[in-house]
Amino acid sequence: MRFPFAGGRRANYVVVSDRPFQPLVIRDVGPWDEHPSVTNDAEGVVERLVADELLPLDRVLLYYDSIGDLSRIKVREGRFDGFASWNGPVPEPLRIEDPHYPRRP
Repeated sequence: MRFPFAGGRRANYVVVSDRPFQPLVIRDVGPWDEHPSVTNDAEGVVERLVADELLPLDRVLLYYDSIGDLSRIKVREGRFDGFASWNGPVPEPLRIEDPHYPRRP
């Protein structure tokens, strides 16, 4: 069971790359005096990404942490399963002209 942070605070992150058949990449943006880091709220981050249908069961999740290092959040059966280093290719960030760039209605 996951215990929420005091005051219901959640990590604040943005999607950096969401291309089909590639890892989902997020960036921890803080501010950390108001939000826990992605590292400290990893269970909640995975829960939200799964609920938002951004993280299907077989997709790799990468994140840039609060100091800018790229790491992997391991996910098993839709739940947080630890951390790992990432030695694979770094997906390119989305650009506004990219057809996969998130649009607001």
